[in-house]
Formats: sequence, structure tokens, C-alpha cells
Amino acid sequence: MELRTVKIDKPADMNFILGQSHFIKTVEDLYEALVQTVPGIKFGIGFCESSGPALVRWAGNDPNLIRLAQENALALSCGHSFIIFMEKAYPINILNAVKNVPEVCQIFCATANLVEVIVAETEHGRGILGVIDGVKTKGIETEEDVKVRKELLRKIGYKL
Repeated sequence: MELRTVKIDKPADMNFILGQSHFIKTVEDLYEALVQTVPGIKFGIGFCESSGPALVRWAGNDPNLIRLAQENALALSCGHSFIIFMEKAYPINILNAVKNVPEVCQIFCATANLVEVIVAETEHGRGILGVIDGVKTKGIETEEDVKVRKELLRKIGYKL
């Protein structure tokens, strides 16, 4: 077995969700979940098929986000994994809808951070072991940090 990391290649502020599912209809079901959850969302989905032709299946409504999803899914090449890139929405807006798609097994991350995916490869195939999401923790927040956090949540409309 060989371990490696695969960096998710994306613009710095681009949010995405990385997960695992179990069936070829994942891309269509995720598409339906996203368009029904957030009106106006722009997204691209890449799904790594793990049997038969073993292709990157894809869907979405924005050509640039579709391309981004296709390229990152191919770089991962981990069976039954999927990646969703989005604009005009945040993961928090769609995460429960994604998790409620019947064939979704797990979510590895939902973030805009730099991410490295830890991948194991055998002669049989590749699988995701986990992710490195962002940077190492630098300390404990101060009272000033609490104030800044609360101001940010109010500024972006997530708290009153």
C-alpha cells in the first residue's frame, strides 16, 4: 500500500464539499438536492465511479465549476468519492441536503480552506483515509477574538 496526499486545486475563497457515496446516480441526486435547496446556486459535481468504466461522472450548472469538479475528482481517482464546488451558497446552506441524499455515506470536509486529501493506493484501487483541512491550530481565542468572531457572523448575516 502507498500513502499520498492530493491537494484540492481551487481558487482561494472557493467553498467545496468532499464526500463518499455508493451509486452511479449520485451526481443526478446531488444535482436535484442542490437546485432545490438554494435558488440561484452555481455548482459543479465530480463523482468517481468505482466499477465498470470507472469514469468521472459529472453534473452542474456552471461550466467553470463543472471543470473544477472534474479535474479534482480525476486527481483524487478514489472510488465512489464526490466533490462539489459552489458559488452563491456556502456549505452550511446545502450540507444537510447533501447528507440526506440516500446514497451519500459520509462527508470528509466542507470548507474553503486549503485541503490535502490523504489517499491510500493498493493494486486494487484508491481510497480516501481523511483530510487535512486548513492550518494547524495556533492557540486559544482571546476575548478580542470572540468579539471579532461574533462581528463576522453578524456581518455575513448568520446571527442577529
